[in-house]
Amino acid sequence: MKFWRSVVGKLWMTIIGLVACILLILGFYLLPYIDSNFTHPNDIKQLFVYTGIIGFSLTTFFAFFLFTKITQPLRQLKQAADTIRQGKYSSRVTIRSSDELGELSSTFNHMAEELNFLIQDLHQEKEHLFSILRSMTDAVITFDANGNVLLANPHGQANLSSWNAIEWDDFEDDQPASAVPGPLRRLYLKVLSEAVEVTERVHVQKEVWSVVMGPLYNANRVRGVVAVLRNVTEEVRLEKLRKDFVANVSHEIRTPLSMLQGYSEALLDDIAATPEERQELVQVIHDESLRMGRLVKDLLDLARMEAGHIHLHWAEVDTNELVQRVVRKYAVIAKERGIPISAICEAEPSILPSADEDRLEQVLTNLLDNALRHSQADQAIVIRTLRLSEGKEERLWIHVEDHGQGIPHEDIPYVFERFYKADKARTRAGTTGTGLGLAIVKNIVEAHEGTIQVSSSFGYGTTFSIGIPVRQRPMLLERDS
Repeated sequence: MKFWRSVVGKLWMTIIGLVACILLILGFYLLPYIDSNFTHPNDIKQLFVYTGIIGFSLTTFFAFFLFTKITQPLRQLKQAADTIRQGKYSSRVTIRSSDELGELSSTFNHMAEELNFLIQDLHQEKEHLFSILRSMTDAVITFDANGNVLLANPHGQANLSSWNAIEWDDFEDDQPASAVPGPLRRLYLKVLSEAVEVTERVHVQKEVWSVVMGPLYNANRVRGVVAVLRNVTEEVRLEKLRKDFVANVSHEIRTPLSMLQGYSEALLDDIAATPEERQELVQVIHDESLRMGRLVKDLLDLARMEAGHIHLHWAEVDTNELVQRVVRKYAVIAKERGIPISAICEAEPSILPSADEDRLEQVLTNLLDNALRHSQADQAIVIRTLRLSEGKEERLWIHVEDHGQGIPHEDIPYVFERFYKADKARTRAGTTGTGLGLAIVKNIVEAHEGTIQVSSSFGYGTTFSIGIPVRQRPMLLERDS
């Protein structure tokens, strides 16, 4: 700041002007009087000159004294205020006096300290809020009234990136919601216009999202919208499975119950006139009771497996011998139906150091029974064993291949779900299975830490592949896995 533009400079120039005016006035009125009445007027003039010089000097000294005592502390206060404005809240002013300027400096320092504490608290709260948002599994996104993103946690940023890459055609281009993804625009505009909280499920491709969207207020005006998104695809899928399970169980039980009730009432009403007819009715009742027994047993087994209470008896198992035994067990049934069945044992060695032979036999029995029920005469069934190295681990593979009706491509991901046999593409007249066999197979294989795969071409057959790790377990005893 220039000196003459400061307060002290202006004061100094004012005093100098006043002194000059006084001297000029005095000189204008007194000099003629001095010239006419004093013998040595030059001495008097010199006195006036010396007096003016001394007055100007004292005035200048007084001005610089004021500049040092007043202007410099004020400039320091201005510099400290500029430093705080730039975000450096630790700046302080040196207190050099106890007058008003000293009190002003002390008050300024106290204000800066309180402001520093306040900014630190706000920063900590902001970091705390960001930590909470970052740790949330839900996606949180905040939009302003123009549709711009104000804040988003990592899950929200991922959602914005993936959803904005999709082309949406269910909204008008002139809607003022440029950064709001397509599935959220209708809810966003509703919250913005009506200032109400909305909750809804939206479908994005193959996923289902639960969206809770509420308004953000500035005084009495809605200044934006906050959206909380949760992926509920798995919950919706499980809910659908639960409903389908109840419906399928009811369907499976209703038919045998109806038959049991009908035929038992026929016996009670003595409708059967001959012993042969009564025998036929009793046989139907017996067969349906066995069917219900198998269904209940499979349901109980599956419930225990899914709860982790499957008991495995670990021991050495000769896979080739197990496969040949299962093939011999089904040879008579396959011959009656005219379905060739064979085993190709190529696994060498074929020993699994740790496996449950009874459970593996149950797996092969279910798969062979499934293949026979969905194959016609002259459609061969082959069981093949192989031993392959996969990286550092060896697996013994068992492939059950049939040439039956096959599975549609879109249904393959669901073949291991309970009651899959209810699907029309896999249902045949006379089928006696419970629809739980493949679900049980999957649980047994996973209990052996193995994998099960399915490949099929509709109309040309299906192949189920089971891979069991060849490894020695620490304990070859009964284990509750």
